Amino acid sequence: METVKIGVVGCGNVSEMYFENIPTLFNEIEIIGICDLFAEKAEIAAKKYGIQKVFSSVDELVASPEVDIVLNLTIPGEHYAVSLKAIRAGKHVYSEKPLAATLEEGRKLIAAAQENSVRIGCAPDTFLGAGIQTCRKLIDDGFIGTPVGASAFMVCRGHESWHPAPEFYYAAGGGPMMDMGPYYLTALVNLLGGVSSVSGMSKISFPERIITSEPKKGEVIHVEAPTYITGMMRFQNGAAGTIFTTFDVHKAQLPYIEIYGSEGTLSVPDPNTFSGSVTLYRPENNQFTDMPLLFDCAENSRGIGLADMARAIQTNRAHKANGDMALHVLEIMESFIVSSESGAHMEIQSRV
Repeated sequence: METVKIGVVGCGNVSEMYFENIPTLFNEIEIIGICDLFAEKAEIAAKKYGIQKVFSSVDELVASPEVDIVLNLTIPGEHYAVSLKAIRAGKHVYSEKPLAATLEEGRKLIAAAQENSVRIGCAPDTFLGAGIQTCRKLIDDGFIGTPVGASAFMVCRGHESWHPAPEFYYAAGGGPMMDMGPYYLTALVNLLGGVSSVSGMSKISFPERIITSEPKKGEVIHVEAPTYITGMMRFQNGAAGTIFTTFDVHKAQLPYIEIYGSEGTLSVPDPNTFSGSVTLYRPENNQFTDMPLLFDCAENSRGIGLADMARAIQTNRAHKANGDMALHVLEIMESFIVSSESGAHMEIQSRV
């Protein structure tokens, strides 16, 4: 079976994982060309990773008959425009998270894909890794009984101390929920199913941030996005959950994700990885026990969602890291903020 040809838009930090993994881990897909707003970045990446073609623009890339799937690795604020351009050109799209910067944009992308008979895939794909898939099997096999609740925590002090250009993390449409929330919420949806309603509280703790990383050390960021967000969720299966994401806390002692059941507790590894420690508490043991990982893809497998999408196109089946799930996660995240601003409980309209 021929490889599915990938055209990559965006050669920033996240692109390196795709450039490294695709040729070594996934024989279903092949990068045939790249482009970036800054042509020099694309030229450097092409030379470093042996990519044959550098397109002069997004328009040229999406118009190429060689490209089957456009891999959108631009910054979140550009996801919508680039993905829509590819869809209208008749290309399948796989985007880095989030699907779009707003729910309205996300809905337009899903509608456009349906109108143009193409597929949308979206990161994160870490839920397909050994860690979370092992947790899914333990839940499905009844090791914690009936799920009754969940909690998730993503706590850090922000990205201005290490990222070379951290401004977009604090711009409108950014913040810890839009940045890291997709990993946690996608994992929760995979483990427990869809969310039916949410409420949230959020704030901007520090209106200005000083960049301490090079090359922009000393520059001031004026924060527009909430950086301290707490959300509550009612899952369709009746379970209740909480999620806390922040760029405002120096350190905390909290789990990544815990799933609480009628017969035990499951500690889920970092959803930003494909592996990690899975531990199970059962009352009869009176302690958490390390569980073996039951599946492959325990190492960095970034790109597995794209590869699965390519296989699905070839075999005419559904792909797993799909647009409907990404839209559902996007609606949950935006609804936390709307709930905080309005003081209202939000019903989630999308379903997975």
